Amino acid sequence: MNKIEHIGIAVKNLEASNDLFAKLFNAPHYKVEEVASEGVNTSFFQVGSNKIELLEATNPDSPIAKFIEKRGEGIHHIAFDVDDIESEIDRLEKEGFTVLNKVPKKGADNKLVAFLHPKSTNSVLIELCQEIKE
Repeated sequence: MNKIEHIGIAVKNLEASNDLFAKLFNAPHYKVEEVASEGVNTSFFQVGSNKIELLEATNPDSPIAKFIEKRGEGIHHIAFDVDDIESEIDRLEKEGFTVLNKVPKKGADNKLVAFLHPKSTNSVLIELCQEIKE
């Protein structure tokens, strides 16, 4: 793992949260993107060398809707940048971590992503991210 790629925050209302975080960071979001496969709209902020991703559910059955229903708004996941997501998935499985999707899928912000189950990471949802090379 190279670095923290971003921190994901679950929100009920993306528009209102974009306004709130723009005031907090004194800068606007740089991208809004739908990830239909996850039932989510995302918004990204660049804060120095760090990124913050806001996540709003687009349907009541999405993982973000269920997260907010259970825990309320707040930090949802920490994402780490990796060079080779397939080999990182294999390495982590061998180390005993539970991988939620063994085949990486397309996520937001031009990334391939995979998640580790929070039960195997002290209740923290971990996302692995690899830049899609075009």
